[in-house]
Amino acid sequence: MALNAGQRASGIRVTYRASSGAVVDTTLDRLCADEVIAGLPVREFRWYKGRRHYSGWYWCATGQRLVAYESRLELARIMLADFDPAVTAVAAQPFRLIGRDGSRVRRHVPDVLLAGADGGVTVVDVKAPGKRADPEVRAVMEWTRQVAALRGWAFEEWYGPPPRLLENVCFLAGYRRRALIDEQLIPAVLEAAGDSRRSPRWSGVSAVPIWRLSGRWSCTCCGPAT
Repeated sequence: MALNAGQRASGIRVTYRASSGAVVDTTLDRLCADEVIAGLPVREFRWYKGRRHYSGWYWCATGQRLVAYESRLELARIMLADFDPAVTAVAAQPFRLIGRDGSRVRRHVPDVLLAGADGGVTVVDVKAPGKRADPEVRAVMEWTRQVAALRGWAFEEWYGPPPRLLENVCFLAGYRRRALIDEQLIPAVLEAAGDSRRSPRWSGVSAVPIWRLSGRWSCTCCGPAT
C-alpha cells in the first residue's frame, strides 16, 4: 500500500490534544509541531489486571516534564531521546493521522515525536523485534514514512536498543533531576573526583553523575540507537 498519487499534506487529517486537554482537528499542512509537543497524549492510557503492556510516566529531563509511555519498549526509546543532545523536545502518542492508503482509509497514532536542535522533526514508531517482518507492520511503517515526508519530517522505525546501552542509560537517568542536586556543590565534586589524591575523602567517587547533570560530559554510549 502507498499514498495515492498526488497526495498532499492538506489531504491528511490530524487529531491531537492541546495542553488544555481540548481535542484539535486539523490537517498535516497546518499542524504546529510546537503545539503538539506541548500537548497531551492523543489517547488515554488505562491500567487493568492482565494487561499485556506496562504503561506509565517518565520524568523527561529534556523539557522538564512527564512523558507517557504505553510499553517498556516505548520507555526505552524515550529514555534514549532524553539523553540525546540533538533532541530538544519529546512527545508520546502525539497525534492521530488519518488518510488514504491505496483503497483504504488508514488511522494511525505514532508512538513518539522528537524535535531536534536543528529545527527538524522526527516521527517514531516503536515495535517489538519479532514484528519487524509482519506485513501489516510493514504497511503501516511505509505509509507513516510517506506521510511524514509530505511535511518534510523524518521517520524512524525502532525495534529496541542494545542491552548494554539501555543499562547505561537507565543507570544515568537517576542523576538528571536538578531539583535533587545542590548545583553549588558541582564544581567542588568535579574537582575532587578529578584528583582524589588532593582530597582523600573523595577517593573512589565517580564524577559521571555530576558530569551528566552539569552538561559537561558527552557520552557516545548514550546517543540514540540506530
